[in-house]
This record gives sequence, C-alpha cells and structure tokens, in this order.
Amino acid sequence: MPPLTLAIETSCDETAVALLRGHDALLVSEVASQIDRHRATGGVVPEVASREHLGALPALLPQVLAAAGVSWGEIDAVAATRGPGLASSLMVGAAAAKGLALGLGRPFYGVNHLEGHLLSPFFGPAGGHVRPSVGLVVSGGHTLLVEIAAVGRYRRLGGTLDDAAGEAFDKVGKLLCLPYPGGPEIDRLARAGGDPRRFDLPRGMTGSGDFDFSFSGLKTAVRYLLPKLATAAPGGTPLPLADLCASFQQAVVEVLVKKTLVAARATRREVVAVSGGVSLNTQLRGDFTRACAAHGLELLLASPALCTDNAAMIAFVAAMHRAAGLPPTPLAADIDPNLRLPFLVADAA
Repeated sequence: MPPLTLAIETSCDETAVALLRGHDALLVSEVASQIDRHRATGGVVPEVASREHLGALPALLPQVLAAAGVSWGEIDAVAATRGPGLASSLMVGAAAAKGLALGLGRPFYGVNHLEGHLLSPFFGPAGGHVRPSVGLVVSGGHTLLVEIAAVGRYRRLGGTLDDAAGEAFDKVGKLLCLPYPGGPEIDRLARAGGDPRRFDLPRGMTGSGDFDFSFSGLKTAVRYLLPKLATAAPGGTPLPLADLCASFQQAVVEVLVKKTLVAARATRREVVAVSGGVSLNTQLRGDFTRACAAHGLELLLASPALCTDNAAMIAFVAAMHRAAGLPPTPLAADIDPNLRLPFLVADAA
C-alpha cells in the first residue's frame, strides 16, 4: 500500500491538517480558519494567530485521523511547513509534527511553503506528476516566477521587488475601506459591473526586460487618486468603487499574465502552472485561460481548495520528495520565517 503522510500547515492564520495516501489520494484535508478573529484588526496579528493554532491543532489532529479511519500507527511520514511565514505560527505546527515523528518513529519533512504552492497545480487532475514548466506563485506575501525542471530542481526567474500582488490587493482594499481581506472584495466589486478602462493605472515593470514585479507604485497611484475623486465629486456622491476595483484588478492581472507568458517563451516551456491565494481571482483565471490558449500553452491552475493555505499541498511536497529519494529533514532543523526555495541553478538574468 502507498505510504501515508500526515501534514500540518500553520505558516500564518490557517490551522490545517491533511492525510495523503501516496502522492495522489487525499484522504482528508481540514482547515480551521481564523479570518473572523483578524477581520477586526484589518490584518493578521501574529500573537493571536499562534494562540489560535495552539487551541485548534490538538482537536484537529484526531479529528482528521478519525475522518480518514486510520490509526496513528499507520502513518508513514510526518510533514509540516518549515517556512516562510510568521515565526510564532510556524513554531506551533513544526513542533507538533516533530513530536509526532519522534513519538511514532517516522521521518519528518520540513516543507517550504512556497514549494507547496508551486507544486499544487500538479496535484489532482494533473495526476500528481510534476512536469517541466514555468510556475507563478501569487499570494498575499509572494509573487514569484520559477522555472520548474523537476521536483526539487527550480530556477528563480523573477519576483516582486516590493509589494506582492496579494499584499497590494489587501492594501488597496483597506484604502477603499473594504472588509478584510481586500482581494476577494475587490474581485466581487469588479465583477459587479466595474469598468476596467475607467482609470488609467500604472503597469509596473512591464517594459523592464526582466521577470521581476513591482506593485507598490500601483498601490500608491490609487492612494493619490482617491482624494482627487473625492474633491471632484459633488457632496454625498459615492466613489466609483466598482470602476476603481476593476481598473486596479485589470492592472495587476495584465502584468502577471504578460510577464508569465514572456517567461514561458524565454524558457521554451509549454506548461504554465499558476498557484497561490490570488490565483482564486476570477479575472486572473479567465485571462490566463484565454492567453495560454491563444499562445498554445497548457495551463495548470491550482484547484480552489489548494490556492489558499492548506496542508494537502504540504503533504504532496513531502510525498514527492520521498518518492524522488530526497532526504527527510533532521529533527534539529529549526523553522525559518524567511526560508527560500531550494534553487539549484543560477537565477535567470
């Protein structure tokens, strides 16, 4: 029988546990969200997040095993997110996973959260087989373009120089006084009849000649536009929120799609894999689908359940590492809030 991997994910504000049989049979994947706790403060408070993990994990672990109908002794490997993320949150999940691995006498895999996102499009419909491709990870804290050669063999093509795309979504959402998190709210308002051509907002670094991103200027442009709109509008006239959201969203998505397709062409890869929380954005998914079809590229989008933080993607990476013969992580290895992907060859020029 294929090995059974138990995985824990606590890199930020989601407490997640999953059980994976082999590399393609997900038995159970549960997520305890903290979003309501952080909505009042408009963002994640690390101390609150770690305390919530401590409260949720002891109940979630036996719940997942019971749902899968397996015992502790049937687990073959234990995995947890080692980084990047919030230090206090990472420590909770990693400590629990190491304790379980030690108690059960099983190998421990400390997984890079970004690698979890990067490989998540290959799970499920893709059959769990990682193929050479260009991967775009676009989330709240990361915007990263990577050339994927095989499991564990990655080349960094480019990344954000300032705000990540998801961070820009949330910051603009806050400027527009939208509920936290701002990304889904901007998407919802943009779909509600917003005109993406209403405001001409900057497309940062589209002519830079490299694969890096910058969304700070776009966020700043929105901030400076708001007082002008308020001054120009008659008293009591509401701001054109739908048009603002649609114009901002159009600018972000246009840059992401354009740079990713240029990267695919430059690396001669025929598969594009897109993942991360921002990849739930409806316009991004639609524009990538149309653009890849027009350029004869195969598009792999992470399934919605794997876009936000989850333990299934952590279990998948651990299982793929084990299958590829990559060694487990020493129990003495510490968490790393700034952990980078294991780039094995030089970055792209």
